[in-house]
Amino acid sequence: MILAKVIAPVVSTVKHPSYDGLKLFVVQPIDEKGAPLGKSLLAVDRITSAGEGDTVLLLKEGTGVRQLFGIPREGKLPIQVCIAGIVDSVTSS
Repeated sequence: MILAKVIAPVVSTVKHPSYDGLKLFVVQPIDEKGAPLGKSLLAVDRITSAGEGDTVLLLKEGTGVRQLFGIPREGKLPIQVCIAGIVDSVTSS
């Protein structure tokens, strides 16, 4: 899982059929204090109501993404990063 901040929505008039009805966002990975880490990513949101400025958890792993979308193990899905949840708060120990 990757902690990230939703930067902006992505709008596309032409896209792969797998993306129909899904929200796409540019997200920036962050550390536990909210500082940017690395490059921004394109993430698909199917299960949350994330929006600009939200802190989210990203799933960047093929098998987990296929499970969230209900795709069989041998199935193919052209999605690499998925928003798996919205974060209410982060506490460092």
